[in-house]
Amino acid sequence: MIFREATRQDLPAVLALLADEDTVLDPASIVVGEAHERAFAAIGADPRNEMLVLTDGPSRAGEADGVVLGCLQLTYIPGLGRDGQERALVEAVRIRADRRGSGLGAELMRLATERARTRGCGLVQLTSNKRRTAAHRFYERLGFARSHEGFKLDLEP
Repeated sequence: MIFREATRQDLPAVLALLADEDTVLDPASIVVGEAHERAFAAIGADPRNEMLVLTDGPSRAGEADGVVLGCLQLTYIPGLGRDGQERALVEAVRIRADRRGSGLGAELMRLATERARTRGCGLVQLTSNKRRTAAHRFYERLGFARSHEGFKLDLEP
């Protein structure tokens, strides 16, 4: 497995993972819109944001950097609490539907947590949709605690 920053070439595969977590979508069927392009470029240009992928290894015929099996976004947040340590926010965690249960999710989260620790973060935090009960059990098995209640305000009409 290779854990690395996502490249533009990975964008359709990442969007496929985010579009449907219950099925494997062919990245070639994904339409990458202008908003996706802008968001991906903004993440790449911001030193406090990383879109990361887990791939199945070195390239094979027709695949420049292996098959994208999982992804997540890390955002590093400065703060005055915790003695001024940064915290890492984990979002958009996905593992291909046909590869779940194989330990890839735990490995992806371990690598992300280690990346945050190496950067000097004192905390890794995440939110998860209340309907994703299997994901909640997964995060708890990894040692994440339900320490806060989250709130969101949708700004779209």
